[in-house]
Amino acid sequence: MESQDSITLSSDMIPRGLDASCPTSQNETGGTLAVNQPQLSADPATNHLSFAGFTYDAADSSGTNYGPTNQKLVARVKEDVAALQSENQARPVPIDEVTTSASGLDPDITPANADFQIPRVAKARGIPEPELSALVKQHTNPRQLSILGEPRVNVLELNLALDKWHTHNGDPK
Repeated sequence: MESQDSITLSSDMIPRGLDASCPTSQNETGGTLAVNQPQLSADPATNHLSFAGFTYDAADSSGTNYGPTNQKLVARVKEDVAALQSENQARPVPIDEVTTSASGLDPDITPANADFQIPRVAKARGIPEPELSALVKQHTNPRQLSILGEPRVNVLELNLALDKWHTHNGDPK
């Protein structure tokens, strides 16, 4: 296989293309779609929990390696679920809202996690819940090649769309 063929094959397998991983907003790079990062927007949709710290430093990326029977993990998850249920009693707490990805750098959340956050983000951002729900659906990516992975929402893409919504609706928050 020629090197150009490899690049073409790789480009075909990456839905957004190789040049689209660093989106811009108002001519400023908004981050990278490939790695979890701190959210700069006010009142953003949020990523997975991360033990890489608030800087999402790749050098610190790893989980705790606690197994499902570890009492520290069980206690932390129970606390987090209770706090989140008090915030949003109408919906079950998605598992990825209270657990970490293996590296802590995963940029995507499940559609259920994005839906769970709709009331909080809608209130904080002043966007009607049906419009925010439509944005979540619009930014839900399907399985790759229809069989790999699960549907997912890239948090940076969603937050940039929220920023754009505010700009177009006369409320640049």
